[in-house]
Amino acid sequence: MILRAAAILVFIVNLVAPAVALERVTVTTQPLAANGALFLAATRGYFTAEGLDVDLRALTNPRAVVEAVAAGSSDFGLTDLTPAAFNLAGQGAIKLIAAQVREKRDYEGNDVVASNAAYAHGLHKFADLAGRPIALRDVGSSFNYQLGQIARAAGFDLASITLKSIYSYDDMARAVASGDVDAAIMPAQYARELLVTSQAKLVGWCSQIGEPQLGALFTSSKTIGSDRALVEKFVRAYARGAADYAAALLRHDRYSKRVSDEVSAAAARAIAAYVYPGSTAGIGLVEANAYDMDAHARIDAADIARQVEWYKAQGLIDKDVDAQAIVDPSFVK
Repeated sequence: MILRAAAILVFIVNLVAPAVALERVTVTTQPLAANGALFLAATRGYFTAEGLDVDLRALTNPRAVVEAVAAGSSDFGLTDLTPAAFNLAGQGAIKLIAAQVREKRDYEGNDVVASNAAYAHGLHKFADLAGRPIALRDVGSSFNYQLGQIARAAGFDLASITLKSIYSYDDMARAVASGDVDAAIMPAQYARELLVTSQAKLVGWCSQIGEPQLGALFTSSKTIGSDRALVEKFVRAYARGAADYAAALLRHDRYSKRVSDEVSAAAARAIAAYVYPGSTAGIGLVEANAYDMDAHARIDAADIARQVEWYKAQGLIDKDVDAQAIVDPSFVK
């Protein structure tokens, strides 16, 4: 009887006691597999464990993501590194606080693909890109930087290329398939669809040329100053997602082939729900095309400095952008 009365008392207390409120934060990003660490952290409850209620918002391009963070309409942003991001960081509006994905040898990353017509007329290797019309998501994007590195390595003048800005990956794929452009640099998840359907030919992986940091997690300098604890909680949860991403999707066997098992499939399934909603084929695409990522979500600051100098040389970012000042490495231990 005493035990029953105690149980009733606990039940009544639970009814009247207010639930612990989660702190709501907004995150802008794009529905790309490159943002898999974020999606894993959200799916597996790592933000909730830190007391955060995360509102994920999809935007169409990286510039919109970082501008939302700078304007204060989003607490965090996860996207590609671009001149817009570097300029806003250089002005002190935002900071790079953790890593997104990167290129790394033996991982596919971004691909250079040629139209069938261009391939038939000799576009087989990186050096053959010289003097041709090439599609990029936009001039000044991370793809522009990678094309610059390809030009340097292959020994041709970047200025010889006609750059065509196409703001949608789907439109880029159509431009290659139709022969409107000779080639394009695009994420593997889009390039693979062209290659599998024989609408394009592979020229090469960008990771054959270099291993740049492709994206980052951003927050505003104002948020760091006013609520550092919030940023610390968010980054802790995000880093757990990065660790899961690496442990599940970045393994190779003794023959240097990607390991595919229940662990990788579970991670790919969680990411595919955001990237390919309603598509069972998306699981295989995520698993096969996972970019490399630092398991601790650490930013490659040395590479950021190289990118900043290149963008300055191209006149795409302000000369006074300080590569050391735009990164805050204190949140990733």
